[in-house]
Amino acid sequence: MTGESYLNHPNFGLLYRICRLGDGSELFMTLYAHRLFFQMHYRAESLEVEPISRNQARMLVENHLRELRRLGKTEEYQKLQQVEKQM
Repeated sequence: MTGESYLNHPNFGLLYRICRLGDGSELFMTLYAHRLFFQMHYRAESLEVEPISRNQARMLVENHLRELRRLGKTEEYQKLQQVEKQM
């Protein structure tokens, strides 16, 4: 993870990027409530915003953690593990 990244959503306000996912999408959560999660899919000329449950978000983070551990990306793994504990 390189720095913090935010996205301003017209209905839900400021979203915080939790992590980039291996499939070219990113996982965000609402900055203030920490209860709403979104998976952002980047398409050719648009951004698709998919609301997901907390359980789905946890599953995506766990899968990404496994991938990071497999690739030996220790620093990124540790940072994401800290975020996971706060979810």
